[in-house]
Amino acid sequence: MSLLLDAGALVAVERGDRDTVALIKHELSAGRVPLTHGGVVGQVWRGGSGRQASIARLLPGLDVTPIDAALGRRAGVLLAKTRTSDVIDAALVLLAADGDTLLTSDPRDLTVLAAAAGVHVDVVHV
Repeated sequence: MSLLLDAGALVAVERGDRDTVALIKHELSAGRVPLTHGGVVGQVWRGGSGRQASIARLLPGLDVTPIDAALGRRAGVLLAKTRTSDVIDAALVLLAADGDTLLTSDPRDLTVLAAAAGVHVDVVHV
């Protein structure tokens, strides 16, 4: 089981949300590396200084997958299937496996995408 982080989860880390930070620390202490992808990083990264120092410290401990052509195509197919448009969310859902947990500020969209992808995940609102 993996913990996947969307932009809302990284913003929660940035603002010091204790519950989100505790979930991520628990994963790391259990020897599990939380996952995200480069598009999520791009949504939140503004240079890593000031309030973003906590994100800058977190990123080296994450498994950050690139969005390559294959993942991009799969995300596009999922978006067509759901008639939605957020490629970043679709790509994140496609990294998930059954039993994983998605930390998000947008649980409705990720739940729809996960159902259409046929992946059974826990979607946790941050």
